[in-house]
Amino acid sequence: MAGLQDLPNIFTTGQALRAGVHPRILYAWRNDGDVVELSRGVFRLADAPLASYPDFLAMAFRVPLAVVCLTAAAQVHDLTDEIPPAVQIAVPRGGPRPRIAYPPVEVFQFNALTFALGISSLEAALGEPIRIYGPERTVVDLLRLRARVGQPTGFIALRRYLSRRGARPGEVLELARALDCLGPVRTAIDVLEAS
Repeated sequence: MAGLQDLPNIFTTGQALRAGVHPRILYAWRNDGDVVELSRGVFRLADAPLASYPDFLAMAFRVPLAVVCLTAAAQVHDLTDEIPPAVQIAVPRGGPRPRIAYPPVEVFQFNALTFALGISSLEAALGEPIRIYGPERTVVDLLRLRARVGQPTGFIALRRYLSRRGARPGEVLELARALDCLGPVRTAIDVLEAS
């Protein structure tokens, strides 16, 4: 039978069962505080290095195709001071829509043809990367979906992005063109550069 030392820092119930851990033992570990249940069926060793984004890790294991997006991504990229009430994730349109009770999740379905544009990586814990949209894609998505997330959120994110050293407004415009929202994004950039 496998012990805690035989499991990675984060693992699923299925991985534990395949390693030979009986469900009774797994839940005893949880009840004794040896593992922490991040989400239904997703566990993390209690003595693993501290995770900066444990909710993101849980989502990465529950929905491997998911990408952290919108306000959740903007917060990571320091493009907003807002704290989203749920982990915001994007999945390709046309596939199953994940239903997750904990942690709270808000699911957005993005066009499958442009879904992979602007994906980058974030180390949610030491050696444990998750998928997240980069700052340029995040800005475009916030402006593109301004009716759902709030117009001020998109403008604040764009203002913060453009004020950074190394900002690439040309890349923002290219992504906006690919995502079919060039007009509103170009207008927002022109307004901010004029003020």
